[in-house]
Amino acid sequence: MDDLDDMDHRIVTVLSACGTDPRVAGAARALSWAGEHGALWLAAGLAGAAVDRGRREAWLRGTALTAGAHLVSMAVKRVVRRPRPAHVVPLVRTAGRHSFPSSHATSAAAAAVAFGALGVPAVRPLAAAVCASRLVAGVHYPSDVAAGAALGALTARLGAGWMRGGTRD
Repeated sequence: MDDLDDMDHRIVTVLSACGTDPRVAGAARALSWAGEHGALWLAAGLAGAAVDRGRREAWLRGTALTAGAHLVSMAVKRVVRRPRPAHVVPLVRTAGRHSFPSSHATSAAAAAVAFGALGVPAVRPLAAAVCASRLVAGVHYPSDVAAGAALGALTARLGAGWMRGGTRD
C-alpha cells in the first residue's frame, strides 16, 4: 500500500468512527440520501428557477451543469473501478460498488460553483457537509471525495459562460 492509500485508509477509519454517535450518523445518512444522484442539487436548481424568474435560464443551465458533472463522474467510476472502503462498516447503502470519484462530491461541488455564482452562499457549506458525509458514512476515501469535488468544480467553471447565457469562457 502506498502512502496515499495508507492515508486514505487511516482517514476513513477515523472519520467513520465519528458515525458511532447517533446524531452524526443520522446527519451523515440524511446528507447521503439527499445527495443521491444529485437530487438535492437538482431540486435546489429547479426551485431557484421557479422562484427567481429573472434568472430562470441561468438556474436551469446551472442545474444542467450539475447533472452533467454527475453523469461524467459516473462514467469515470466505470473506467477506474476502485472498490469502496472494505475495512469499515458503511452507514448507508450505495448505488454501486465503485468509489472513485465520489459522485456525491462531484454534484455538490458543481452546484456550489454554479449556484454560488448566482449569489447563494449557503450552498457551499451544505456541499462541504455532503462531501464529509461520504467519509463519515464510510463509503468513500478522501481522495475519492477530493477528485469528485475537483471534477464538479471544474465542470461548473468550464460551463460558467454558458450558464450566464453566452458561450464557454
